[in-house]
Amino acid sequence: MITVNVPSDVQHTLVTALQDAGTNECGGVLMGEHVGHNHFAVRHLTVQGGGRFASFVRGTRSALRALGQFFKQSGHDYTRFNYLGEWHSHPSFSVQPSGTDHRSMLDIVTNPKVGATFVVLLIFKLGRNGRLEGSAHTYLPDGTVTASTLVFEGPL
Repeated sequence: MITVNVPSDVQHTLVTALQDAGTNECGGVLMGEHVGHNHFAVRHLTVQGGGRFASFVRGTRSALRALGQFFKQSGHDYTRFNYLGEWHSHPSFSVQPSGTDHRSMLDIVTNPKVGATFVVLLIFKLGRNGRLEGSAHTYLPDGTVTASTLVFEGPL
């Protein structure tokens, strides 16, 4: 099982994105740091709006630009800093992945051009109390999907 930490600065970015999107979905790409055995921390994410009430499609060009900048800033140390996966919101639904979410993530992890050994999907929403809620799932090239541990670090 993989553990994914979300630091307070990233949580703040997420809360702002979710508030701005309202009842529409939003999302983007996750860039992370390998901090221990099966343990990663989100160090940067993109925020893309334009989603609808029950759908979100990430723009590929802006995601690739953001990844390029992240790799440059992290000294191209791909064993420590790399693409972690995707995130999006389910503002009006459960934070569990839908069938469409599962298919999309399996398409990414099985794409030889991506070359990933795994990808993570984080799904977020704001709870009734305005606090961030989320889930984490890990996808492997053999089609395995496992629930993962999501840790919200420190105060928001």
